[in-house]
Amino acid sequence: MSQRDEKIAQYKEFAAGHNIALDTALLEKVTIGLGPSIYNKDSESVACSDQSELDTVKNNFLIKKLGLSEDDGLDTAIKEVCETIGSSVRTKYRAVFYTLLVEKFGKQDIYA
Repeated sequence: MSQRDEKIAQYKEFAAGHNIALDTALLEKVTIGLGPSIYNKDSESVACSDQSELDTVKNNFLIKKLGLSEDDGLDTAIKEVCETIGSSVRTKYRAVFYTLLVEKFGKQDIYA
Protein backbone atom coordinates (compact mmCIF):
# COMPACT_ATOMS: atom_id res chain seq x y z
CA MET A 1 0.00 0.00 0.00
CA SER A 2 1.38 3.39 -0.98
CA GLN A 3 1.72 6.29 1.45
CA ARG A 4 -1.16 8.06 -0.28
CA ASP A 5 -3.38 4.98 0.04
CA GLU A 6 -2.52 4.83 3.74
CA LYS A 7 -3.52 8.47 4.16
CA ILE A 8 -6.80 7.91 2.31
CA ALA A 9 -7.55 4.91 4.54
CA GLN A 10 -6.71 7.03 7.59
CA TYR A 11 -9.11 9.78 6.49
CA LYS A 12 -11.90 7.29 5.77
CA GLU A 13 -11.40 5.73 9.20
CA PHE A 14 -11.42 9.19 10.81
CA ALA A 15 -14.69 10.11 9.09
CA ALA A 16 -16.33 6.82 10.04
CA GLY A 17 -15.09 7.10 13.62
CA HIS A 18 -16.63 10.55 13.98
CA ASN A 19 -19.90 9.66 12.23
CA ILE A 20 -19.16 12.00 9.32
CA ALA A 21 -21.01 10.90 6.21
CA LEU A 22 -19.16 11.74 3.04
CA ASP A 23 -18.54 10.40 -0.45
CA THR A 24 -15.40 8.28 -0.08
CA ALA A 25 -14.64 8.39 -3.82
CA LEU A 26 -14.70 12.18 -3.61
CA LEU A 27 -12.50 12.04 -0.51
CA GLU A 28 -9.92 10.09 -2.51
CA LYS A 29 -9.95 12.68 -5.31
CA VAL A 30 -9.69 15.60 -2.90
CA THR A 31 -6.80 13.89 -1.12
CA ILE A 32 -4.98 13.38 -4.41
CA GLY A 33 -5.62 17.04 -5.27
CA LEU A 34 -3.95 18.15 -2.04
CA GLY A 35 -0.68 16.64 -3.23
CA PRO A 36 2.31 16.52 -0.89
CA SER A 37 0.64 18.71 1.75
CA ILE A 38 -1.01 15.60 3.24
CA TYR A 39 2.40 14.36 4.39
CA ASN A 40 3.18 17.48 6.43
CA LYS A 41 1.77 17.50 9.96
CA ASP A 42 0.94 21.24 9.88
CA SER A 43 -0.60 21.43 6.43
CA GLU A 44 -2.49 18.14 6.79
CA SER A 45 -5.01 19.63 9.21
CA VAL A 46 -7.20 22.71 9.55
CA ALA A 47 -7.23 24.71 12.78
CA CYS A 48 -10.74 26.07 13.28
CA SER A 49 -9.50 28.29 16.11
CA ASP A 50 -7.00 30.09 13.83
CA GLN A 51 -8.69 32.86 11.80
CA SER A 52 -5.77 33.16 9.38
CA GLU A 53 -6.06 29.43 8.67
CA LEU A 54 -9.78 29.79 7.97
CA ASP A 55 -9.08 32.77 5.71
CA THR A 56 -6.63 30.59 3.78
CA VAL A 57 -9.29 27.89 3.37
CA LYS A 58 -11.74 30.51 2.16
CA ASN A 59 -9.40 32.32 -0.24
CA ASN A 60 -7.24 29.52 -1.59
CA PHE A 61 -9.74 26.68 -1.67
CA LEU A 62 -13.29 28.01 -1.80
CA ILE A 63 -12.66 31.08 -3.95
CA LYS A 64 -9.66 30.07 -6.09
CA LYS A 65 -10.19 26.32 -6.43
CA LEU A 66 -13.99 26.01 -6.29
CA GLY A 67 -14.72 29.38 -7.94
CA LEU A 68 -17.08 30.60 -5.23
CA SER A 69 -17.60 34.20 -4.15
CA GLU A 70 -18.01 35.93 -0.80
CA ASP A 71 -21.75 36.09 -1.47
CA ASP A 72 -21.99 32.29 -1.23
CA GLY A 73 -21.85 32.28 2.59
CA LEU A 74 -18.31 30.96 2.80
CA ASP A 75 -17.64 31.86 6.44
CA THR A 76 -20.88 30.22 7.53
CA ALA A 77 -20.06 27.06 5.58
CA ILE A 78 -16.58 26.86 7.10
CA LYS A 79 -18.06 27.27 10.58
CA GLU A 80 -20.62 24.53 9.88
CA VAL A 81 -17.89 22.13 8.76
CA CYS A 82 -15.90 22.92 11.92
CA GLU A 83 -19.01 22.05 13.94
CA THR A 84 -19.72 18.91 11.88
CA ILE A 85 -16.27 17.54 12.65
CA GLY A 86 -16.57 18.71 16.24
CA SER A 87 -14.90 21.34 18.37
CA SER A 88 -13.44 18.67 20.66
CA VAL A 89 -11.65 17.01 17.73
CA ARG A 90 -8.15 18.44 17.80
CA THR A 91 -7.03 17.20 14.38
CA LYS A 92 -9.38 18.14 11.57
CA TYR A 93 -7.89 16.56 8.49
CA ARG A 94 -7.80 18.96 5.55
CA ALA A 95 -8.89 16.26 3.08
CA VAL A 96 -12.03 15.52 5.13
CA PHE A 97 -12.65 19.23 5.72
CA TYR A 98 -12.38 20.07 2.02
CA THR A 99 -14.51 17.09 0.99
CA LEU A 100 -17.31 18.31 3.24
CA LEU A 101 -17.03 21.80 1.72
CA VAL A 102 -17.10 20.43 -1.83
CA GLU A 103 -20.25 18.45 -1.00
CA LYS A 104 -21.82 21.43 0.78
CA PHE A 105 -21.44 23.64 -2.30
CA GLY A 106 -22.21 20.89 -4.84
CA LYS A 107 -18.86 21.30 -6.59
CA GLN A 108 -18.10 17.59 -7.05
CA ASP A 109 -17.75 18.09 -10.82
CA ILE A 110 -14.41 19.87 -10.23
CA TYR A 111 -13.03 16.51 -9.08
CA ALA A 112 -14.69 14.42 -11.81
